[in-house]
Order: sequence, then C-alpha cells, then structure tokens
Amino acid sequence: MAGRCKYSCATASETLEWIKAIVDFLKPFTFLINAHVVNFFNRRLWEAVNKEWIECLRNESIENLLLIPSGIVQDHWPDSLKEFVLNLKSLVLPREKADLRTVLPGFQVTSVNAVLAQGMNLKKKHELVLWCDQVEILSAVVSSVAKTVKAYTIVDVGAGQGYLAQVLSFQYQHSVVAIDACSHHGKITNARAERIKKHYAAQMRKFGSGNKSPNVPKIITCRVLSIDMLKALTNMSLQSDDAEQPQRILRNQECVGQKLQSSCSADSETSLVLAGLHACGDLSVTMLKTFVECKEVKAIVSIGCCYNLLSEEGIDIAGSLCGFPMSCGVKSVGFPLGKSSRDLACQSAERWGSLEKDGGVHNFELHAFRAAFQMVLYKYYPEVITRSPSVGRQGKALRRQQQRRILESQLHIEDCTFPSFNSKHCDNSKSAALSGGNSFNCSTGCEHTGSVDKYLLFEKFCLSGLCRLDLKPLDNLNLQGIWEEVEPFASKWAGFHFSIYFDIIGPYWSLRAALGPLLETYILLDRLLFLQEQGSSLEAVMFPIFDPVLSPRNVAIIAKKANS
Repeated sequence: MAGRCKYSCATASETLEWIKAIVDFLKPFTFLINAHVVNFFNRRLWEAVNKEWIECLRNESIENLLLIPSGIVQDHWPDSLKEFVLNLKSLVLPREKADLRTVLPGFQVTSVNAVLAQGMNLKKKHELVLWCDQVEILSAVVSSVAKTVKAYTIVDVGAGQGYLAQVLSFQYQHSVVAIDACSHHGKITNARAERIKKHYAAQMRKFGSGNKSPNVPKIITCRVLSIDMLKALTNMSLQSDDAEQPQRILRNQECVGQKLQSSCSADSETSLVLAGLHACGDLSVTMLKTFVECKEVKAIVSIGCCYNLLSEEGIDIAGSLCGFPMSCGVKSVGFPLGKSSRDLACQSAERWGSLEKDGGVHNFELHAFRAAFQMVLYKYYPEVITRSPSVGRQGKALRRQQQRRILESQLHIEDCTFPSFNSKHCDNSKSAALSGGNSFNCSTGCEHTGSVDKYLLFEKFCLSGLCRLDLKPLDNLNLQGIWEEVEPFASKWAGFHFSIYFDIIGPYWSLRAALGPLLETYILLDRLLFLQEQGSSLEAVMFPIFDPVLSPRNVAIIAKKANS
C-alpha cells in the first residue's frame, strides 16, 4: 500500500512546514537527484546507493520496479527501503483529479462541439481524450474564475494554436487575448477562428441575436521575456482592436517603457484573468509575478510545465528575475536544485505505473545505451564532453525499428534489415566494417542470443549518436570493447528472445524517478507560498484538475485578489 500525504498547504505556515519536511528528506539523497544518468557507467553511480537496496531490486520484476515511483512496496524488501518509498510518497502532493464541483462554486463542464474541434488533426482516440481532458476542463475552470471576479478579459499566455482561447471566446463568450511566441501558431489560430466565426455568426442570426457578432480571440505574437512586457501586453491588448499595434510597439522597447508608466498604475475598472495551460519554464513564474504586481489582473489560473527550463537563482541568474525559488520561505531554507534535479521533476509516477513490461524494458534499455555511449565519447572524443552533448531522441526511433524487426522475425521473414535513419553524415562502409561487413542485417529465428542482439542495437545507437553530433567513426573505434565492459552491469538475459530486463540501471533509475514527483511538489509549493506570502490581499489554492496519466503536469494554481 502506498503512503498518503499527511501535509497541508492551506496556509503559508503549513506550506512552509511541508517544504521543510521535503528538504529534510531530500538532503541525504542529493547524490541521487543531482546525478546525470548518462554518467551511470563512467562514474559507477550505483555504488553510491545503499547496497542492500540494489541487491534486492536487481532481482525484482520490471513490473514492481515501475511501481516504485507510485509509492508501492513489496513485503520482502528491506525495512529501510520500504521506509524510504513510503515516507517519500507521504510528502508528495496527491495527483488524483480533484472533484472540481466541491472547490469551484458553480463549476460545470460543457462539451466542446465539433466546430471548435475542427482542424485539430486528432488521429488517435487517446489524443481526443487528452484534448478533452485538458481544454474542456480548463476552459470551464477559467470561465468559472472569470465570472467570480467579474473579469473583463481573459489573457491566454502561451496560447499555442489557440484551442483554449477559442473555446473561451466562442463557447463561453469571453473577451480573450491569446499571446504566443510562434507566428505560425498565430496564423493557424486566426485561420481557424475565421471558420468558427462564420458558424457562430450564422447561429446568432438564426436565433435572432440581431447584428451582434461572436467574440473572436485577439492574437498577439510575442515572446514574453519579462513581467513588464507581459504587463504592457495585457494593457495594450485592451486599448486597440488592431492586432498589429502590440507587435509594432514591442519592437521598440522605449515605447514599452513609456506605456508601462501608465498601464498598471492608472485608475481603471479593467479586470483581467491570466490563464496558462502548460506555460513552459519561467513563463509560468512571470505570470504569477505579473498577477501580484498588476492591479488589473484580478485572478490567475496557472498550470506549469518544463521545470528543466526554469532559471534558478545562484545557478542561472541572480535576483528577482529567476524562476526558482520564488518565495522568501524557500530562499530561507537554502536548498537549491540544479539542472539535473529540475529535469527529474518532470518525471511522472502515474506514467511509470501505467507502463507495461515492454515499455519498462524500452525505458531502461535507452538509459543503458545512452550511458554506454557516454563512455564512447569519454574514451574516443573527450573534447565533445565539455559541450554537454545531446543526441536527441534517436533511441526511440531505433527502438521502433527493432520492434518491427522482431515482428518480421515472428512472421518467418528470411532476412530483416534495420533501415537507416538520420544517417546522412554516416560512413556506411565504416558501419559495415564495425559489424563484420553486415551492418544491421541479422538472421532471424531461434539462433538469436541476447548478447548479440543487444550489442547490434547498441552499435546502431552509437553510430546514430555520432551522426547526430557530426562526428565520424574513428579507425580505432572499438564499440565491442565498450559493450563488453558495461554489459555485466547493464543487463541480464532472461532466457527468452527479447525478454530483457536491466540488472542495475533499472533499480537505480526507478529509485531516482521516485524522487521526481517530490521535486515537482517542492517547486509547486514554492510558487504557492510566494502567493500566500502576499498576505490577505489575495487568496490562493492548488489542486489537480486533469487525469494524471493523460496529463502528468496536472496541478493548477488558482488565485484571486481578495477585493475581487
């Protein structure tokens, strides 16, 4: 049974108490949260973990490893390991979708019609479910909050292709401004809005609404770089129907400064709601600070994302511009995160728990290959390491190719070939030489062995990784030697073709991933505490509003100014 959260964030003092408990728990495990898993083999990272835990978990099934981030333990585990997992779970903000009718008076979801859903290119059922889970629910939440504070306009920050903005505008009849950095998104939003507008205009005429026109979102294309810029954008968007004017003004920073002198300080009855669906990195932080500083903004609904892109005080940037920490309480605690920890905060316990065995194998295998490839770089390309090389997501494409080959094998196809991908810079003759003249062709059937099969996949991964980094295979490149060095630590063969599970990297990565939801809780509580520290001038709450499996970043921070 998983432990349950025993803390509250109803008041600033309770939130700070929770934060301090998280920090006390995390301090002994900084070696785990700050680790860069690509260095797993090179720095023998597993040796820092409790040996009794590793010895226990290396014999555990993949299914049970994948449940560790969800706080589920097994009876035969050492007591110290069970205590670690359960105590960790008790500190994590629960992610089960809240009953929104109990926390938002008058809340009611309206299904999005086919007209608003047009052009979404939803090819799969799960994409439609995901879209409905996010846009239908969030639009209802934002509309409910806007009505509560009698908001004049909703500003959708990081609007993407405008789905949320259009539902709020056409279906809920709010005045909406959509801000996004991508001009292509703006063009798509405008084109779809024109098509939707025709439908709603016809409906209005049909039901006798006279000359009244449907609300259409106002689109602004701009990268929001500061609180002042967001203040200026929100204010300017209310003063002109010319969508180009904000863009022209923003090209001249002096004009922005002049505009700000009269924007949020002038007496006005204007009331705004800021809304952000998965506003990345510092953008969510900028929204929260704008809400506090700009009196026209009466409420905010914020769902953050991409903690890895947050700037951090003392690491990336200094002063009040940083994305973390926000609150005085967390600053006083003095527990920084760093890039690896912020990356880890993006892990989802629910996604881990929903993986099946093959998905777990895939996950661990890619980590093992990437860590082994790092050893190749250390040994043969040491100058590249200083650049913190990234090889992207080519491992997933490689895995899909491997799965196709297995299917072909099961259908008794005589030969199967890995098609090349992203290999325009590769030396194919070198690839063939490394594989003994038969680069990625494997005979099929029962003669496959786990070691050979995995080595060929590792070789393909490495050669593709070198291509991604614009590196050519060296004449003395010995991938077989690197593989033989890491294989005893990387995996063990379970006796059946392709039933591979990883001996040490699986347990290590599962324990590390379990800390991800706790780190996200720490970041979210910092944001909530920042709002609570403003005193009685505003009210702030935080709770999950989406299905956590569909939308791992499902926690909304909702705040409004008390005099609203």
